[in-house]
Amino acid sequence: QVRLVESGGGLVQAGGSLRLSCAASGSIFSITDMGWYRAAPGKQRETVATITRGGSTNYADAGKGRFTISRDNVNNTLYLQMSGLKLEDTAVYYCNARTMWNNFWGQGTQVTVST
Repeated sequence: QVRLVESGGGLVQAGGSLRLSCAASGSIFSITDMGWYRAAPGKQRETVATITRGGSTNYADAGKGRFTISRDNVNNTLYLQMSGLKLEDTAVYYCNARTMWNNFWGQGTQVTVST
């Protein structure tokens, strides 16, 4: 089992920045890819960014050029640096970790962007 705990969400003005963190514990040796996903009110969960164990990244169009995903394999932490935040970035952001056999999710952290 893998446990994921997100932190760093909050209320920020449009144009501002936030850094989300996701601390992984448990069977961390089995984790391969990790990622950030989000669910806006009334919408389905969507991919924000993913990163492989080796550090290869992939971004959804909405976050390209504004978001940076990174992972610290020593401290077992996943990050999402967000800048230039827009109203439409308001959502619950979820951390995800994959193993060969399972897919794990954190509880989510709320990001609210205001005018």
